[in-house]
Amino acid sequence: MIDVQSDCPFCEIVQRETPDVREVYRDEGAVAFFPLEPATLGHTLVVPREHIPDIWSLDEKKASHLARVTLRLSHAVRRATQPEGLNIIQSNGAVATQTVFHLHVHIVPRWSNDELGRIWPPETTYSETQKDEVWERIRYECRKAGV
Repeated sequence: MIDVQSDCPFCEIVQRETPDVREVYRDEGAVAFFPLEPATLGHTLVVPREHIPDIWSLDEKKASHLARVTLRLSHAVRRATQPEGLNIIQSNGAVATQTVFHLHVHIVPRWSNDELGRIWPPETTYSETQKDEVWERIRYECRKAGV
């Protein structure tokens, strides 16, 4: 039995309760479909069939399957749309622009004059000390976790 939540729009899609969805792929662990408001033509979402709210709740086996499906669909989107580039975007938490709290990966084909525009700031003002402090903390957490 796949874990779903009744108030989750992506769980409704997984359960095939949303008839107007433009589904492009489905297997035992994932479903892919077009969002209602695509950033570009060909923008595709890949979601696990199980309700998983964010990346921190995802186990390695399901992550591996999601990555394989994302890779396969990225190739399909490329063949179908012939983009100049491609963004793979996965956001976690409201501050990171996650609006549906069911883990999902965006496959977004890109063209030089598309509507999406830049997704990164042109520059930042972090000091070398700030960067070094975060670098050390992350390295420490990796070693502690055996990563």
